[in-house]
Amino acid sequence: MWKEFKEFATKGNVMDLAIGVIIGGAFQSIVNSLVNDVIMPAVSVVTGKIDYHNLVLNIGNSSIRYGSFITNVINFLIIAFSVFLMVRYFNKINKTLEEKAKNFNKKLEKQPSFFKIKKKNIKKDTPKPTTKVCPFCLSEINIHALRCPHCTSVLNTNINNDVIEEQLKIDNT
Repeated sequence: MWKEFKEFATKGNVMDLAIGVIIGGAFQSIVNSLVNDVIMPAVSVVTGKIDYHNLVLNIGNSSIRYGSFITNVINFLIIAFSVFLMVRYFNKINKTLEEKAKNFNKKLEKQPSFFKIKKKNIKKDTPKPTTKVCPFCLSEINIHALRCPHCTSVLNTNINNDVIEEQLKIDNT
């Protein structure tokens, strides 16, 4: 449990939570002002009561402050509705971002690979290669790289595939 707490605290979630609490506290004071200074006076005008917040029902020595309770319920409903609108907005943004990522991935899959390897020399059990050899410095680099990170040479798209196939044969043995 301590390990999980350390992971939670170090991932930045605690900072996000703290920021949310601070903003929520500031937002709560705005909602309280809206309810106490705008909504409840308007309700008081409709119901004929002057001070709705101070409505009390006395039973023996105890008092039930139902006016304060109603005010707090209204506060809660306004805050809950505001949070709902924000979550709905963020979900809509996330959905559009996910759709854009899917479309981008589809476009990326349709583009031709610059370094296609003939499949007749590769066994069916052999996984697809993820690296290739730079023809200039002979360093192993990512198969999708267009520039070598070691020698910074621009990789030509017309490189002979035989060089890559021979290197793969050497690496597989």
